[in-house]
Amino acid sequence: MKRTATILLALCATTASAADAIKPGARLASTCAGCHGTNGATQGTSLPPLAGQPKDALLTKLKNFKTGATQSTIMTQIAKGYTDEQLETLAAYFSNQKK
Repeated sequence: MKRTATILLALCATTASAADAIKPGARLASTCAGCHGTNGATQGTSLPPLAGQPKDALLTKLKNFKTGATQSTIMTQIAKGYTDEQLETLAAYFSNQKK
């Protein structure tokens, strides 16, 4: 019984460590992949690539979507769901990705 409990605790700790290994920016950015591609490397020209863009430019765009200063059917609604800190995290993450 003790051995089973030890194994279960070890598995839980491993799972938690694996989840912690995913950086917050990557975790938040996973919701963007459906439209903007993995790591923001958009394929084609219908949507702007996010990867490698300047952090300040990305953050400004995201905040403009959030406030409604820039109109968009989808992005305005999505951006409203993030805090300003999360938007900063997303901008930093995408600015550090390769195009």
